[in-house]
Amino acid sequence: MSVSIKDVAAKAGVSLGTVSNVCNKPEMVAPATLKKVQKVIAELGFVPNASARTLRAGKTRVLGLVVPDISNPFFTDLSKGVSDAALAAGYVVILCNTDESSEKEDQYLDVLAGQKVQGILITPARDSQKKIAELANRGIGLTLVDRPAIGLEACSVAVDDAQGGALALNHLWELGHRKILLLTGADNIPQVGERERGMLSAINAVKKSERPTLHKIRIDQMSTASAADRLKAYVEEKGLDFTAIICGNDLVALGAIRSLRDLNYEVPHDVSVIGYDDIDFAASATVPLTSIAQPKYQLGFAAAQLVIEECESPDKHTHQRVQFQPKLIVRNSTSAPIK
Repeated sequence: MSVSIKDVAAKAGVSLGTVSNVCNKPEMVAPATLKKVQKVIAELGFVPNASARTLRAGKTRVLGLVVPDISNPFFTDLSKGVSDAALAAGYVVILCNTDESSEKEDQYLDVLAGQKVQGILITPARDSQKKIAELANRGIGLTLVDRPAIGLEACSVAVDDAQGGALALNHLWELGHRKILLLTGADNIPQVGERERGMLSAINAVKKSERPTLHKIRIDQMSTASAADRLKAYVEEKGLDFTAIICGNDLVALGAIRSLRDLNYEVPHDVSVIGYDDIDFAASATVPLTSIAQPKYQLGFAAAQLVIEECESPDKHTHQRVQFQPKLIVRNSTSAPIK
């Protein structure tokens, strides 16, 4: 038989309201009374009804995490950071995978709002600012992850993607590459645009006579299969008119390496390949992958801390823009071009 709040109140000789305050607002209870009621709670094995508290408060200790592609190890590591920070603060996380679909994202955001989650962390799809702004206006804590909060009243945690693009370009330039192919996503994705801006700045920083050319291939899905198919079609049509490839992420880089090998080219002997994210697979690939490392776990952990801070103290919370720095990790997939 379950123990009720009435049983606790009767045994402790206090009112129902006092027991409720002990469970929910202990700072309002006199120390002696608090100690007495807590002792009775322990003796009877009383467990407060979290669902009832949630209904009364109109909110839950639940966060929503909305990501575009959970099959990408980058978001797996990021999600772990979010989950660990949330658990430490007494929150649980609902994970939503949009498959880079704006329609799915809208559906998930509506469901999360309907479930009265306290906060949402999101790596948004394209053209979703209006929907996200609506959530913030409804009082839901909000933090953008791996995206800057441009034009939004919200926190954000991101990486300096312009610096990441410059690191990749400079690494290949210093090796001697002057014909570089960029294999990446649509330019209206914020990270893509920022990385390209960093690459162009790096190009413009060297003498005109030594500046490399940068050709671009856009792919709809930043996946291994899409990258392999698109690069193969390009090379079969135009030949190998480049000596190095900068890829939008490590999955794209692995697809590029696979495509080149299918076409009987060797990495890095014929073509150098550099990825982005430094996922776990990068170091253990057939050709260990040079990559621009992002602090994936730390991104998620910091983002969760910010949204929890907003949930706990919305009146005192100040929106922050946290930016981490990327790092070049050099492995076997890049080398000097053959003269």
